[in-house]
Amino acid sequence: MTSTWCCDILSFVKELDPIQGVAQRQFDKQSANYGKSHILQNTDDLRSTLNVLKPQRGQKLLDVATGGGHTGFYFARLGLDVTMADISAAMLERVQQTAKDENLTISVNQHPAEELPYPDASFDLVTCRIAAHHFSCPASFVMEAARVLKKGGHFLLIDGTVEDGEPEAEEWMHQVEKLRDPSHNRLITPLKWAHLCGHAGLRVVHSEIQTMKQPDLEWYFNTAGTCAENRVAVRTLIATAPGSARRLFRLAEEDGKTIWWWQRLILVAVKL
Repeated sequence: MTSTWCCDILSFVKELDPIQGVAQRQFDKQSANYGKSHILQNTDDLRSTLNVLKPQRGQKLLDVATGGGHTGFYFARLGLDVTMADISAAMLERVQQTAKDENLTISVNQHPAEELPYPDASFDLVTCRIAAHHFSCPASFVMEAARVLKKGGHFLLIDGTVEDGEPEAEEWMHQVEKLRDPSHNRLITPLKWAHLCGHAGLRVVHSEIQTMKQPDLEWYFNTAGTCAENRVAVRTLIATAPGSARRLFRLAEEDGKTIWWWQRLILVAVKL
């Protein structure tokens, strides 16, 4: 079912829904922007979860929507048996090359997050970092993550969010993200994620919002390949942002650049 970096990527992709199709095309096209120079190479957020996860060498980990593979490689270096999965073959090809360069043994599979091609109770840890806002059905993803986890296994979700009780700011950020990246679906609030976990038989044991500085609006555009028309629309949204968004995301000008602080949810749940 899996393959190491020296073998072909195994594909379990069947018919994709429209949102999944857009995500696959977007990340195939932009895969070169998610390598070592990407902001997600900073793994301080992962390091902050180790006291909760307590990962052990040899444990089996599935990293869903691995992108540039930063999360999977972090845990592979700790000695875990890592499977990296993504809907984009181009992303996985880059992951394979990085594994080869660093002499790390991993497994790679291509499939959407909402349909995991693994038996029940296959993994000790399922991770997903800065990707779930692209998923067409987060509820199905959480149900699948719970299904493939062993009893007592951990689910680690890290993704952009908007704190509970801020609907105006949430809607503003949704418009910005959708214009910047057409594969964006929706940011989900912490309470909604907790509800999805509970419904899937997962108990949340840790939940916090960290802030993540976006280095520059142009970098943000270039990473997603935002078209010129949408760049103009995003700048208009920033210029006319409501007070709630300006306060929550700390919109500002810094050295001639537009910066803000993205809210990032770090959630750990245990399978009951």
